Amino acid sequence: MQRVAFTMKLHRGFEEEYHRRHEALWPELQTLLHDTGIREYSIFLEERSLTLFAVLQIADPKQLDSLPAHPVMQRWWSYMQDIMESNPDHSPVTIPLKEVFYLS
Repeated sequence: MQRVAFTMKLHRGFEEEYHRRHEALWPELQTLLHDTGIREYSIFLEERSLTLFAVLQIADPKQLDSLPAHPVMQRWWSYMQDIMESNPDHSPVTIPLKEVFYLS
């Protein structure tokens, strides 16, 4: 399994709403993520800057390339675009992170 990490940015005032929406994650989205090979997916919030830090494990990171075309993923992005920085296609603005240290 490989770890993949990235940041996103939440709009101020939507911290509780972001949490609420993820607590009620759609079953079809959860299935899609699992079927893509994603495991151990966590998102953390740095409250001062509203930066979201996401980290996940996946056997083949190239599998992530198929997610943007999936209708469930597109619906989720549309659902979330009002509370976070988003691209014109409603996908979240993400900044990939390079792993520089890992202790197992």
